[in-house]
Amino acid sequence: MLLGASLLTAVFVALGVWQVQRMGWKHDLIARVEARVQAAPVAPPPITEWPRVQADPAAFEYRRLRLQGEFLHADEALVQAVTERGAGFWVVTPLRQADGQTVLVNRGFITSAQRDPAARGAPAPDGQVTVTGLLRLSEPGGGFLRKNDANADRWHSRDVAAIATARGLPMARVAPFFVDAEATPQAAAWPVGGLTVLRFSDSHLVYALTWFGMALMAVVAAAYLLRDGVGRSPPLAAKTSLVA
Repeated sequence: MLLGASLLTAVFVALGVWQVQRMGWKHDLIARVEARVQAAPVAPPPITEWPRVQADPAAFEYRRLRLQGEFLHADEALVQAVTERGAGFWVVTPLRQADGQTVLVNRGFITSAQRDPAARGAPAPDGQVTVTGLLRLSEPGGGFLRKNDANADRWHSRDVAAIATARGLPMARVAPFFVDAEATPQAAAWPVGGLTVLRFSDSHLVYALTWFGMALMAVVAAAYLLRDGVGRSPPLAAKTSLVA
């Protein structure tokens, strides 16, 4: 029993230390993301860096970008969304840049009643445009319970490869990420950008305290077992007299 309590103590302490290390990593991640979203926008990663984006996505996600090009409105996709404004759709539109590379842009949120572009209150931007937004990673497959259905044109996630393929875009020239567009000065304009949710769970301190608390309980249990065992051991003199 004493050996078991000692082993449990060691395991609980190790798990507590691991959670402290995870907490440090999470705080560093949050600090890096906050710095990126507040930084001056930079050019999107060129095609030569796309393999790096896929190999090390954490080094690029939430980087603030500025793109220039022309929207391909005929190829837009509506992706189901639930936001602070309610349920509706993300309007994901390919943006073709001057170098021929294409980046999918999440232009923002619309309600279900605004599926028709004519119902969005303002004409879609035409010609050369400049877009500022955050680099986001592709969301392959679909939502938690629903899968994307390209044949029916039903989208539950912003799956870059699937949307680009369904729209017949040349995959070799389509970036493996998309961009969440920032809000525009036009208050009444739809889609509504700038709705990226930056929320990271940070419960590592609670988990660490839980594991350290369990380690302390194991130590107390071991001490109790040790004391109880000593208390129940007959004195040496008594053992000797019995033998005599």
